[in-house]
Amino acid sequence: MKKIVAFLFVIALFSFRSSTSEKELNLLIDNWHQAASEANFDNYFGLMNDDFIFLGTAPGERWGKNEFAEFSKPYFDKGQAWSFKASNRNWQFSKNKKMAWFDEDLETWMEGCRGSGILVKKRGEWKIVYYNLTVLIENEKMKEFIELRKM
Repeated sequence: MKKIVAFLFVIALFSFRSSTSEKELNLLIDNWHQAASEANFDNYFGLMNDDFIFLGTAPGERWGKNEFAEFSKPYFDKGQAWSFKASNRNWQFSKNKKMAWFDEDLETWMEGCRGSGILVKKRGEWKIVYYNLTVLIENEKMKEFIELRKM
């Protein structure tokens, strides 16, 4: 009986750790989006790892952290960066719990978008290493979209 109780305790402990990590990371990503909406440059870029990569919605938008910071600085300086609000987010974790990846549905000025990202845990701290922002387009509207891109 003691072994069963101990086993159930271990399972409960791992379940708690997993949900705690997910809650922790949800807060981190929510704070990251909030920092952009408040044009808080230091908080926004402070949550990124040095080798961070951002893929934007426009062709050619593949930014390293420094390039992205340089591009973004004028928007932050004006007090108007961007505002992304997640309505849904899904997490996956590596076996050793030192890497996490997610996808999220976003409400933005572009209307519905999707973001996906990767975080790593180094020296006990989570950092964002990759983020990909995409605009959602329904399949039945794809031909119209392709024509718009040709203009």
